[in-house]
Amino acid sequence: MKKVFVGIFVAVIVFISVQSCTVKLNGSSTIGLKTINIGYFENTAPYVLPTLSQDFTEALKARIRSTTSLDIVRTEQADAVMTGSITGYSIAPASIQATANNAPPIAGASALTITVEVKYVNNVSKKDSYEQSFSESKNFTGDIASQQNTLVPALITQITEDIFNKAFANW
Repeated sequence: MKKVFVGIFVAVIVFISVQSCTVKLNGSSTIGLKTINIGYFENTAPYVLPTLSQDFTEALKARIRSTTSLDIVRTEQADAVMTGSITGYSIAPASIQATANNAPPIAGASALTITVEVKYVNNVSKKDSYEQSFSESKNFTGDIASQQNTLVPALITQITEDIFNKAFANW
């Protein structure tokens, strides 16, 4: 009888402990926020990919829509405002490949880098506001034109995830 009582007691303690712990798996903390204004992220990089601004802005809106209950509005009086610009789109050698007969070396792989400057203003909790640059790179081999359609969306996804986590995850 004593073992049954101890077992029930332990089960109750475990149940109470689990009930008092909460874990938010999606990482989204929008406490006090109901609306957000997401401005158009203009591409001010020296090299301009024509669709990058639109694609990036829409991906950021989609990320926020799919993970939070925030309403995206067009007014500056929103609970939070996110603005910025795409400041970098560059391709640079990532590794050098040796050549024969004293010919100059060539790039064995290249890296595509996208950089976005973001200003996030949380009008409900000013301490959560930030202004920061986010940059991601992906290495590739061959011609950029043949790989741009897969590289750019992957980089946009990584950058929007970083921006979202900085604004709402509070890790």
